[in-house]
Amino acid sequence: MILLKMALRELITHKKRSIVTLLLSAFSTALFIFANALNNGSHNQLIRSSVEIYPGYMQVSNRAFEDDPNFDNLIFDVAKVKNRLQAVKEIKASAARFEAYALYSTDEQSIGGMFTAIEPEKEVEVSRLKRSLVEGEYLTSRDFNAIYLGIELAKRLKVGVGDTLSFISTGADYSFAADNLVVKGLFKTKLYEFDNGSGFVNKGYFDEVMRSSNIATHIIMSPTDVKQIDAVTLKVQKALGEELEVKNYKTTLEDLILAMEIDTIFGYITLGIFFIVIFFVIGIFAFLSVYARIRQIGVLRAIGTTPSQVMGMLLIEALILGFLSVGVGGAAGAYASSHYEKYPIEIASLVDVDAEEYAKQYNMVAEVTFPAQYNPAKIIVEMLIMLLLNLLTVVYPIVVINRFTPTEAIRYV
Repeated sequence: MILLKMALRELITHKKRSIVTLLLSAFSTALFIFANALNNGSHNQLIRSSVEIYPGYMQVSNRAFEDDPNFDNLIFDVAKVKNRLQAVKEIKASAARFEAYALYSTDEQSIGGMFTAIEPEKEVEVSRLKRSLVEGEYLTSRDFNAIYLGIELAKRLKVGVGDTLSFISTGADYSFAADNLVVKGLFKTKLYEFDNGSGFVNKGYFDEVMRSSNIATHIIMSPTDVKQIDAVTLKVQKALGEELEVKNYKTTLEDLILAMEIDTIFGYITLGIFFIVIFFVIGIFAFLSVYARIRQIGVLRAIGTTPSQVMGMLLIEALILGFLSVGVGGAAGAYASSHYEKYPIEIASLVDVDAEEYAKQYNMVAEVTFPAQYNPAKIIVEMLIMLLLNLLTVVYPIVVINRFTPTEAIRYV
């Protein structure tokens, strides 16, 4: 108790020194927490957006389809597969797709692109296609001869909602397929290459012209809990057997996830360099502060205070300042993380940059906001790290001072 009283009296006596140390450490803590929250939040949003725009969290395909994507390697009994999926309670929704390629033609242009059949009402539960609507209407299962077109492809074809275009493609049985389609709606996902080459039709219509009834290239699934996606993937694979392959977004978007991991590592390296600098600044300040008290500590030693008691007093001072600074900084960082999770930072407010043009160059989703990720458990861990750093800054000065004899310390100038 006496060591605590001595530590408190010392902190109160030298208010300026205590306040400077507290503010410096609090600022470092707040910045550390918020920088990590912003880094994790923006990466999670980019991955989530890329997954939900079209690829989906999980997908089923014929095991040979990826290496040899022809019409001999399809899912030839969609109904059977869906029945098995219904028995897996961890699967929230599923939707069949048939991806083909077609030549789209108008009076002025002929352009090749993806020609994909979807189950419109079920597709809503596994992707953002409907939410990406910018003009006209989304497809329904009653639509016939209607197409939902990427806005960039529509510009290239010079068509709008209500206009007619033709397509030529190859049916599932390798027969010739062609028809006229009316543009029902235009979508913009902010993924340029996708918007520039994709068109969607109702699968009921597609099955007639392409001879693909009960056949699909993929079945897209949405799990009830994304955090358990690896376990769900294994369970679905077991339910469907070895002929079909089940993959989740960690495989289908492997390059993007790897890029995010690399970016996270570089983010930590940058933060690490910054905090090494901060650590040495706080450390030097602590060193000078402790050294300024050598004569005072010499007097304490001369009247019988042991080296361990001196160490205890200085550590208590560091703990008090550490808890206060980490508490203040942690509260500020947590508030900022929570606030910017609800109200993401807009890129345009930070830098003068065309997000869509930048994303187009790298074929990324053109996100215009940076959300933070509010994670109380991570924040507590980060606060403990900063508290430990605060304690480490006083260890060396304490060790050095305790090497002085009482006489040397009293005579120290």
